[in-house]
Amino acid sequence: MTLSPLAHRRLQQFRANTRGFYSLWIFLALFVMAIAAPLIANDRPLLISYDGHLMLPVLKHYPETAFGGDFETEADYRDPHVKKLIEGKGWILWPPIRYSYDTINYNLPTPAPSAPTADNLIGTDDQGRDVAARVLYGFRISVLFGLALTLISSIVGITAGAFQGYYGGWLDLIMQRFIEIWSSMPSLYILIIFSAMFVPGFWTLLLILLMFSWVGLVDVVRAEFLRTRNFDYVRAANALGVPNHTIMRRHVLPNAMVATMSLMPFLLSGSITALTSLDFLGLGLPPGSPSLGELLSQGKNNLQAPWLGFTAFISLALMLTLLTFIGEAVRDAFDPRKTRL
Repeated sequence: MTLSPLAHRRLQQFRANTRGFYSLWIFLALFVMAIAAPLIANDRPLLISYDGHLMLPVLKHYPETAFGGDFETEADYRDPHVKKLIEGKGWILWPPIRYSYDTINYNLPTPAPSAPTADNLIGTDDQGRDVAARVLYGFRISVLFGLALTLISSIVGITAGAFQGYYGGWLDLIMQRFIEIWSSMPSLYILIIFSAMFVPGFWTLLLILLMFSWVGLVDVVRAEFLRTRNFDYVRAANALGVPNHTIMRRHVLPNAMVATMSLMPFLLSGSITALTSLDFLGLGLPPGSPSLGELLSQGKNNLQAPWLGFTAFISLALMLTLLTFIGEAVRDAFDPRKTRL
């Protein structure tokens, strides 16, 4: 695919920001690892060879009777008896971390939270769950939640700002007053009220945070549409009878997307921070869900286990720092005043 001269220049400017360019690759590598979390951290084997047959427990449930056991329920592959049955007629291929985010280690050398060992490389939390597995799954939930919230809030914010800026007049006046009132509402208190009214969950939190996150893009898009709607080519298209929705989408929106794309990495950072804050306060994801905010809360409540707080802090700091560097590189790429020497 051949890039246009403008897209090629923006790509070159993005690459010129070395810090942001390498941050993007590091973030993508971490994101791919997080998406593949079940293949990296799981309490079920990746592959089993038993009696000449290959089995994939990571994808399919097998009863204990399939390995010569006594129970029809799913096999507990960490049970020494089940392991002995399988290894008697085959072999087991385990993932690098033999724990899922909710797997409890009942053979800890010390009471939970247990310090790092060869079995639990970053230790366990106060319920005996492997910290490394929870960080990996928590990173995945945080990024997916942030991406979903950023995408949906961008669509809503861009649509609202486009209608305000293009049509102006009473529509712009009424919507602007509504946004000012809506932005001045105590969002934290409203989040607390809604969290008490509804069962917390991924989609519930997404909907609640969406109520306030879309406002951030409205002013930027509105200003671009107010400026661009008076350009000669827009007036010419209007005089030729081109429908308003076509003019907005084809002639005005590309100009507004420059500022929008520059803000998106920062919106993603804000979305992840919002979810982490709610989890830290106990108003976020359901109990037991892998969450960096919940790990931070455990670090605060278990100062005798510093690996909890340090792990959560380093994970969040690394994630938000990478996103900030990427955002700076995207902003440079879309800045017409910057040219690559």
